[in-house]
Amino acid sequence: MIRSMTGFAAVSREEQGQKVSITAKSVNHRFLDLAIKAPQSLASLDGRVRALVQQRLTRGRLELMVALDRTADQAREVVLNEPLLERLGLAIEAVRAKGLITGTLTASDVLRLPQVLEIRQGLDTPAGVPEDTASLVEAVLTDALDALVIMRETEGRFLRTDLEARLAAMAGFVDALDREAREGQRLLHDRLRERLAALPAEFQADPAALAQELVRYVARSDVDEELVRLRAHFEHWRELADGAEPCGRKLDFLIQEMNREINTIGSKAEGGRATEIVVSAKAELERIREQVQNVE
Repeated sequence: MIRSMTGFAAVSREEQGQKVSITAKSVNHRFLDLAIKAPQSLASLDGRVRALVQQRLTRGRLELMVALDRTADQAREVVLNEPLLERLGLAIEAVRAKGLITGTLTASDVLRLPQVLEIRQGLDTPAGVPEDTASLVEAVLTDALDALVIMRETEGRFLRTDLEARLAAMAGFVDALDREAREGQRLLHDRLRERLAALPAEFQADPAALAQELVRYVARSDVDEELVRLRAHFEHWRELADGAEPCGRKLDFLIQEMNREINTIGSKAEGGRATEIVVSAKAELERIREQVQNVE
């Protein structure tokens, strides 16, 4: 499957007085690189979020922005630090006994004293994220990933169309190299025979031995094996593109193999236009390589 690594999705959902909003943005990357921006109150969900992402994506840099808003009053817990209050009371009594202050500790004094009275909301309790909040985050994340994958698949179809056209161009270059190399071999064979025939009789050896040496020399310019492997790479490419799994890394490897075969052909092939065709094929292969960098 050819699927792009770039995409964007934004999803929000509100349930039971809580609203979760998630924005997902992905760009190209050699591996799966996940960056999560979320409230500290949701920090304990990091592992669950990463696991969900890894189930859906294999490559790309993904930025997730998670927001949590409370749309209804939440239950609050009032926590009084009694040991600290007792120590403060004893300290005040000691100061009053010395006549430095008068009066008693009032409720308004307690409210103003730091760390004595704390008002906590449900998500800030030591117990962690409530399960209803965690479930809501996971549901919104699933919807966001679904939307992101749909966009990546849509862009992937455009990528595939472009890559198939370029692969067809490469196949045309291979056919042209095949014809040019065969013609070049024939011309080389004829030239060598003419030169050998023009040698003085005293320099000519056994005709059978000369013929064998001629065949071996011409065989050095034979590129049939390279052409066969190139065509096999084209078939493998189509199998990967038609498969169900993301194939960006494998396509990148295939391009390296194609480039190796093209270089070998360039160093071996005979024919007046062989070098020109090789240069055009390498330029097209580079354009394919650049495009494959967008494939998951």
